[in-house]
Amino acid sequence: MTSRTPADDAHPYLRAASTGIRHHTRTLAPSDTNSSRRADRLHLDVLHAHLTALLQLLDRLAGNTRPPHPAAGRHLATAHTRLWQATSEVHSAFHLLPSTAAEADTEPSACHPERLPEGPPVLTICQRHLAAGHVVRRKTTPTDLHPHTTACVR
Repeated sequence: MTSRTPADDAHPYLRAASTGIRHHTRTLAPSDTNSSRRADRLHLDVLHAHLTALLQLLDRLAGNTRPPHPAAGRHLATAHTRLWQATSEVHSAFHLLPSTAAEADTEPSACHPERLPEGPPVLTICQRHLAAGHVVRRKTTPTDLHPHTTACVR
């Protein structure tokens, strides 16, 4: 069941992002040619950036929907919380993956963006996660987030 929207609607970028994700998912499907394709830190970083962008979108949609349609707004707010939990798990998985083959035998890195082997870019996954977590915690109760908490401490 999908809603029918006109081809010239106001959401072309969201549709394009969804199409890109579907294409990427198909290319990662198990096959003989790409059986060695696994998640790496860069892959999870990009996915985390996408999830945090979706968090912002859901937050705004929930805020705009809640006044005229409180029940629908609550459902969007719940979706926002669940998406935060998924985002938090992707962030945790990022830290469990080694960044190079040489680091495969070492302990996974803690959340210290300044010590990442690739150097601290302008906005690292940890900084992005902390910023998103701040927004989520302002609008969500600890009970809603339990047991999902971030391990990032800065």
